[in-house]
Amino acid sequence: MSGNNQTVTFQFLLLGLPIPKEHQHLFYALFLAMYLTTVLGNLLIIILILLDSHLHTPMYFFLSNLSFSDLCFSSVTMPTLLENMQTQDSFISYVSCLTQMYFFMVFGDMESFLLVVMAYDRYVAICFPLHYTSIMSPKLCACLLLPLWMLATFIAVMHTLLMARLSFCENNVIPHFFCDIPSLLKLACSDTYVNELMIFITGGPTILVPFLLIVMSYTRIVSSILKVSSTQGIHKVFSTCGSHLFVVSLFYGTIIGLYFCPSTNNSTVKETAMAMMYTVVTPMLNPFIYSLRNRDIMGALRRVIYNKKISL
Repeated sequence: MSGNNQTVTFQFLLLGLPIPKEHQHLFYALFLAMYLTTVLGNLLIIILILLDSHLHTPMYFFLSNLSFSDLCFSSVTMPTLLENMQTQDSFISYVSCLTQMYFFMVFGDMESFLLVVMAYDRYVAICFPLHYTSIMSPKLCACLLLPLWMLATFIAVMHTLLMARLSFCENNVIPHFFCDIPSLLKLACSDTYVNELMIFITGGPTILVPFLLIVMSYTRIVSSILKVSSTQGIHKVFSTCGSHLFVVSLFYGTIIGLYFCPSTNNSTVKETAMAMMYTVVTPMLNPFIYSLRNRDIMGALRRVIYNKKISL
């Protein structure tokens, strides 16, 4: 494809999920329920943290950012998937495809950064409880998040600009339910070496390093608790840390498997299923794992409902 006009008007065909036609309505209802759960769960957490002054702490400040990131991350892909399943019109324009890829990377990278920041926050709270307030000051929280949002945006812009310089062949079929980098690179006619190199260069600080830091934080947390806690306390901590690490492993494991350990034997169905894990399942589970099982969040919900009844 040569010429800018052709690039602007080019369309891609998203094949979506390999679901038999007789099961389309069933899976549509399932994915719609999952998406609504993600939206409502994360919106509830954001609203509660905004309304309840008891939750104006560093931990819940990070949780509200995670909920916002989860909400946006899921909304980048799920509405398109649901619309395509309902209308059977799976074409997406070149500009829309790059826009989806850009926002997908912004909120995907930010989710990774937030998970490691939250792990550090819990590490300080449990291992240095007497110094927690002085260490996790509002200034430090802002200094942690603002550069990370900027870094996520910069990485997304860089990958999008690198993708925009490529030319694409006549084959415009993407065997996926959204526009991601590997799928688009397979359709490119021009040299993709720089794009692939940048995936590995940026993958370290955005995926591999955060994952290792999270594992280190929870290892230190568990080791410090084992020294001082009772059997009941140890069971509670392992239950909490185990659920956190399960979501972390689900998120990072599927991403690392897809982008950093590609296999020629990976089928389209397997790759799509792995992508569903970190784009749909993880944003849906995060509110329950990190927040809705939390007594402070449930207490805030009761206070907000009680105050609403009083005002009425």
